[in-house]
Amino acid sequence: MKACVAGATGKTGRRIVQALVSRNIPVKALVRNVETARAILPVEAELVVGDVLNPASLSGAIADCTVLFSATGAAPSFDPTGPYKVDYEGTKNLVDAAKAQGIQHFVMVSSLCVSQFFHPLNLFWLILVWKKQAEEYLQKSGLTYTIVRPGGLTEEDNNPDPLVMSSADTLFDGRIPRAKVAEVCVEAVFDPASHNKIVEIVTQADAAAKPFNELFASVA
Repeated sequence: MKACVAGATGKTGRRIVQALVSRNIPVKALVRNVETARAILPVEAELVVGDVLNPASLSGAIADCTVLFSATGAAPSFDPTGPYKVDYEGTKNLVDAAKAQGIQHFVMVSSLCVSQFFHPLNLFWLILVWKKQAEEYLQKSGLTYTIVRPGGLTEEDNNPDPLVMSSADTLFDGRIPRAKVAEVCVEAVFDPASHNKIVEIVTQADAAAKPFNELFASVA
């Protein structure tokens, strides 16, 4: 197995890279600026320059990889096209490159509530709408996929609260540390029960702790 992580310098993407490195999985980090990335990412990660908005830069970056993680996302800005370009077009470009290169498993980080048009997050240039469109493009691609929809993201890497995992459009609030999102993403590539599923995830202090294989198997 060899992994490529798009959005590797983002707060969730860097944790996916760290989780892969901790499991001794060779990993390529797709980055736009090598100098910035080197200050953020583990030295074990191979840095490759590319941009999800530049399809020509993607095929070489993922050419020798078997799994691809997409943790990209539009940064808050005054550009109304940002979510469309990054969350939809960027993911679409990654999916197309993954198909062309024979990627075996595509793991996409999305968001809770993408099916709720009137959610307040859509005030940010319809960001959930475009994430949902990207999910649907991946689902129709023919690739083996896992779509991970986390709740509100926190930076508490040592939060001990158990993970709750549910089917699409069944969780509508809750929070989860980015480190646990990364853990779910990496575990997905080892568990066939995660294949071709949307999993919604949050943490809850009063939830019963369950192993990943049981969690993935419980999702329809």
